[in-house]
Formats: sequence, structure tokens, C-alpha cells
Amino acid sequence: MSGKAKKYQRIYAQLEQLFEATDYLPSRMATVVAVLHHKMKDFYWTGFYMLNNGELLVHNYQGPLACQKLKKDLGVCWASINQEKTLIVDNVHQFDGHIACSSLTNSEIVVPFKIDGEIIGCLDIDSKQYAHFDEDDAKGLEKILHLIAE
Repeated sequence: MSGKAKKYQRIYAQLEQLFEATDYLPSRMATVVAVLHHKMKDFYWTGFYMLNNGELLVHNYQGPLACQKLKKDLGVCWASINQEKTLIVDNVHQFDGHIACSSLTNSEIVVPFKIDGEIIGCLDIDSKQYAHFDEDDAKGLEKILHLIAE
């Protein structure tokens, strides 16, 4: 098991303990964003975009100022939601339709966020580093999103 996978295991255990305080979804989401943003190396922007009446709107996040609303069916977040799967983009500048909320972002991972099997938004994480994210990130983040909804 890689060092990154072990770190996700430790974060998961920490979140399990923190979530004992409440099952209130916004509190859990805010906690996940804070823990990930401050514990994972090179997470430049960490946050949620949530579906609201067919629009994808920014929710809890940490990092520089975010795009408030993402143009329908453009960018990595919409691609992840529309394809219903986690997307890892090594170089966002080569992603057709990429929405550049920050010109400093070079790679991205987006994980669809589901409650009771229905996608309600996504977890979006950007890095200034190219090719920063991998399968360890995908697996760790997917597991954490399942924990939020429990």
C-alpha cells in the first residue's frame, strides 16, 4: 500500500470520529473539505459543487475564489457528473471545455457525490502540479464521500 493510500486511511478514521458529532450533511461536507485541504499535499482548491435546479453551484470550499456557477455541460465537473464516474485530468489545459476558475490550476480530480444512489453534486480538487492525482486519490476520495452520506 502506498504512502498516499495510508494517509487516506488515516483521514478516513479521523473523519469517522468527527462525524460522530452530527449527521448534518453541510457540516460533514465542510469538515471533509477542511481536512483534505490542509492534510493533503498540493491540494490547491478543494470543494463541492452541488446541483440546484439543473445548475452546478459552488458550495463548501477552501482555496482561492471559486466560480460561482459552472456553465452547463462544460468542464471536468460536469463531465464527471454526466459520465457518473470519477475523472482524473493530468493537464486541465488539454481538457476540451475546461473551465478555468484559476489559471494556476494544472491538474484536477472530480468525484461525483451521491446520496441514496442519486448524484447531488461533486467533490472537485485542483492542484498546481501537473499529473498530481492518481488511483489512490480516486479510491480514497470515493470512500470518504460514501462516509459523508452514511
